[in-house]
Formats: sequence, C-alpha cells, structure tokens
Amino acid sequence: MTSIQSIEPSTTLIPEKNLAKTLTVGIITAFFVIAAPMIIGTAGGNYWVRVLDFAMLYVMLALGLNVVVGFAGLLDLGYIAFYAVGAYTAALLSSPHLTSQFEWIAHLAPNGLHVPFLIIVPCAMAVAAFFGVILGAPTLRLRGDYLAIVTLGFGEIVRIFLNNLDRPVNITNGPKGITGIDSVHLGDFSLAQTHSLFGFQFPSVYSYYYLFVLAALLVIWVCTRLQHSRIGRAWAAIREDEIAAKAMGINTRNVKL
Repeated sequence: MTSIQSIEPSTTLIPEKNLAKTLTVGIITAFFVIAAPMIIGTAGGNYWVRVLDFAMLYVMLALGLNVVVGFAGLLDLGYIAFYAVGAYTAALLSSPHLTSQFEWIAHLAPNGLHVPFLIIVPCAMAVAAFFGVILGAPTLRLRGDYLAIVTLGFGEIVRIFLNNLDRPVNITNGPKGITGIDSVHLGDFSLAQTHSLFGFQFPSVYSYYYLFVLAALLVIWVCTRLQHSRIGRAWAAIREDEIAAKAMGINTRNVKL
C-alpha cells in the first residue's frame, strides 16, 4: 500500500552576501535620489531641477502606459489623452477660470474653485477613468494595428477638442491654456514656498521633485502589486493569447476595461 507523504514548501534563503549587496545598492540609490536636486541645482541651477521634476512625471506616465501595453498587450497610442483630460480637470478645480465663465459657480465660489489637492487627485483620476471606459467600450474587439489606429485617432480628437473648447463657452481657454492654477498645498505646507531644513534651503522645484518621487514610488508599488495579482495574471493571459484566455474562463471584456 502506497503511503502519501506531505511535502513541505521549500523556503529559499537569500545568502547574506547577496542581502548585503542588495542593501548597499539600495542605500546608495536612495542617497542619490534624495540628493539629486541639490547636486543638480548646485551644478546647473533650478532650471535643471525643474527638468528633473518633469522627468519624474514622465516616469509615472511611462509606468501607466506599461500597464496597458506591457501587462495587457494593448497597443494604445492615445494614452496621453487621458493624461490631458485629468490635467484639465485638475486645472479647472484649482483655478478661478470656471468662476469667470459661469455665474452660478461664481455665486457658489466668488473667489474661484480652490479645491484641496488631495481631493483634486481622485477627481482627476475618476474623470480620466471615465474617458477610458468611453474609449474602451467600443474597441473591445479590436486588436493590434486596428486598436492602435483607433486610439491614435482618439488622442487627436481629444487634443483638437480641448484646443477649440474656448467657444461658444470658454472652458479650456483654447491654445492659451488655463492660468491662475493654485500651487500644491498639503495642509498648511505649500510647495510654492522656499523651505529650510537643517540649514539647507529647499526651493519650490525641490519640493515638487520630492513629491513626484513619492508619487512615482507609489505608482511603482501599485504596478508591482497589480502585476502579481489575479487581474495582472489575466492581463498576461490576454496578452499571450486572448482566445485561450477566454476559453479558460477569463472575462476579457471586464479585464480590458
């Protein structure tokens, strides 16, 4: 009679040498990430620190694009349109622009809509997600080059639409863009001001850099968790073979949306 033996899961221990090497690399990387604006600001001025700010912003955009193209395998060439919609939403909620165009808003907020930053972020995300559903619903059956053409057209439609939405009602102020946007405030802490810490001066561009670094780390963590989650495995299955994924019981429609 055959006896059934239980097999204990093996645990692979990280060698102390590799662990020490990983910690060393992590500490050095963290040091350069923290000191980057001070090093670059001293060498090239605040202009190059602002360039670094935009670089961190584009890192987050690239991570979001990697979810669509890399994880799910959907060739979306109009991805930047969702960023534009979210950016305009944030600008409208943090500026007096709508107050000057609509009387009923002026009665509610005479000095303009100055919504707190922590409320603006989820609102902008919700509006961008809504437009994502609008684009995703009619393109569920498209793949490859056909999906790329449709999403490219959607991106151009959004760009032209927003550039011409200054008439008959001026909502986006056309090609001039929205002005008078509030700086980021986290409670009583304003990123528009120069702050001092341990005798070091931190101009506004430094504060924005650290905000973008924290946001990028959060996005990296979310993307990593998504990749190893149930929906991440479903995206990978759709990327490799959508027909096989559907045959295995994956709801490809909901997963794509």
